[in-house]
Amino acid sequence: MSPQKKFSVRSMLGPLRKMSKKSLTYRLISRMAKSPVLSTITFGAILFFIYADSLMSNLSINTANIKTGEILPSPQMTTDFATNATSLNSLPVVGLGVATTTTTATTTEDTENEDPLIPPFKASVDERMEWFRRKLPELEILKSTELSEKFHGRVLELFNKNCSAQFFMVWLSSAQSFGPREFLAVDSLFSTTPDGCLLILSSSMDSPKGYRILKPLLDRGFNVLAVTPDMPFLVKNTPAEPWLDDLRSGNMDPGSIPLFNHLSDLIRLSVLYKYGGVYLDTDFIFLKDLSPLRNVIGAQSINQQTKKWSRLNGAVMIFDIHHPVLVEFLKEYATTFNGNRWGHNGPYLVSRVLERLGGNSFSLQIGDNSENNVTVLPPKAFYPVDWIKIAKLFKKPETEADMKWADDTVADIGGESYVVHLWNKRSRELKIEEGSVMARLIAEHCNICENIYDT
Repeated sequence: MSPQKKFSVRSMLGPLRKMSKKSLTYRLISRMAKSPVLSTITFGAILFFIYADSLMSNLSINTANIKTGEILPSPQMTTDFATNATSLNSLPVVGLGVATTTTTATTTEDTENEDPLIPPFKASVDERMEWFRRKLPELEILKSTELSEKFHGRVLELFNKNCSAQFFMVWLSSAQSFGPREFLAVDSLFSTTPDGCLLILSSSMDSPKGYRILKPLLDRGFNVLAVTPDMPFLVKNTPAEPWLDDLRSGNMDPGSIPLFNHLSDLIRLSVLYKYGGVYLDTDFIFLKDLSPLRNVIGAQSINQQTKKWSRLNGAVMIFDIHHPVLVEFLKEYATTFNGNRWGHNGPYLVSRVLERLGGNSFSLQIGDNSENNVTVLPPKAFYPVDWIKIAKLFKKPETEADMKWADDTVADIGGESYVVHLWNKRSRELKIEEGSVMARLIAEHCNICENIYDT
């Protein structure tokens, strides 16, 4: 409703409110007695003014979202929702042996607000730092809160379930955007490692909505838990601790790339250092059990002349707790951080460090202890399909040649690869078509197998 229309409605209601009830009633009854038609019209007019008055009163006790035009709940309604959300999230987490009460500071399920981690477009360094200092109070991910301080205890409770392997994923987007594609990744993980334990580091998934998303897996007894991360705890006593202190002080340029990308890179390194296990991005399909692997990272590409790796990727990393190469990764992150170059603090970082430590060899000796040696697996292990060619795996075969190619590809990937990276930045908008290579791989490696063709 435009301001002009609001004003005209109020101006119509104003004089009526000033008229005495006695005077208004007398005049209406006199006219109604003279004309049945007039009485009907008058009665309808009375109902309209009563309804309009009620509508304007209701608008006054609610607040409007100017960006979306939606009417937001009144404070009382918000309180009622928060109470219900807390009650839902107080339920025992089935299959985990954990009965925790989780209260989130804000719960946004159906609307998306401006992300405080995304810097202004084309801002100068000074403008960006000024913006970042203003936003710092909103960035709870950088703080220890009442909820995040329970992180370590909740992690230990999960991993005290006789896990055959400890898996980690990081999700810093909204729970609403954790869609069928991401759910398939989690589902396929438990198809290959049903006794494994998966920790999803995410404040948005550590919520009633996140619980509902994961509930089909919990109902089947799989050990999955979303926990709000505690960044100060994760980097404490690591080379990245001074970096986080500097960032929180507002004295560091966060860069032009959204901060959540950089924080995801840091969280995966620090959680592996603190606990050890398997880290993976949320855009993989699992084909084989990863738990037998130790101190492994995957090559994304190989130099065809030298036959040595040319680039590594940190989308899959498997390391023992407190592994020395993780210390080197964290040190590199803190000392060379660049928030303006995509990949600098992620895949390029692991490539720089391992190239410096052992050249481009597929086997690196780290220190005198052979237990700390690092193995670089060839692209076929984790990245069997390059991001440029990933789209073909989603397409339905149309010809006999296509069908033969699909059969050969399924056999090849299924025989040699542990996982398939879907390269979400490239494939997110693609639909998985029936009979495609991707559909066949997923169908053979899922438990719930729902919404395959909706991803």
